[in-house]
Amino acid sequence: MVLLGPTVRSLRELLACCESYAQTHGLLYNVAKSEFMVFKASGEKCPDSVPAIRLNGNELNRVYQFKHLGHYVTDDLRDHVDIERERRALAVRCNMLARRFARYSKEVKVTLFKAYCQVFYTCSLWAGYTLRTISALRVQYNNGFRKLMELPCFCSASAHAHVDDFHAIIRQKSASLLCRVRASSISILKTIAGSYKNKKKMNMEKQKKILQERNKKSTS
Repeated sequence: MVLLGPTVRSLRELLACCESYAQTHGLLYNVAKSEFMVFKASGEKCPDSVPAIRLNGNELNRVYQFKHLGHYVTDDLRDHVDIERERRALAVRCNMLARRFARYSKEVKVTLFKAYCQVFYTCSLWAGYTLRTISALRVQYNNGFRKLMELPCFCSASAHAHVDDFHAIIRQKSASLLCRVRASSISILKTIAGSYKNKKKMNMEKQKKILQERNKKSTS
């Protein structure tokens, strides 16, 4: 369960409601696993000291990142930690497929790679990251696919296997999430869809400018 509040007072009121509900129904919260986090404001501003927040009389620990449903959330709302988690998991899956299914046919390898290595869990939520971070994941994806297909370096394994490349998969999953959110009848989700689209668009334009500048430097 996640509680969000603009102030410490609002968070205390929410916790008080949870405590009364738990007492009424004979429930007990696990205080040892309960934590709180303060998100940074614009300009990377964040208070160093925060008033104590208690649950059942016990003070909660402050953290700067936590994992919720497999997705890492940080206090600066950046996705570098979650992308790095996905990169490490992708490396493990690619190595497993390359070792265990080295003698299988090309069709079987492609099917297994699609099932295990094209998941990119929560990639549709990535909106704040640098080109360096996402490029590390892209390189890991391409290297793992080439190793599985036993192809040489500096070639496109996606083109040889006639499957979607890294950027195409990210675009498909992001578009799928936006379609589901926009189709919802809940006004809050529609508002989130608009802000998510703008942030995603700004990040893609920023990456495009960086790539253009790099191409100019390489050609000059």
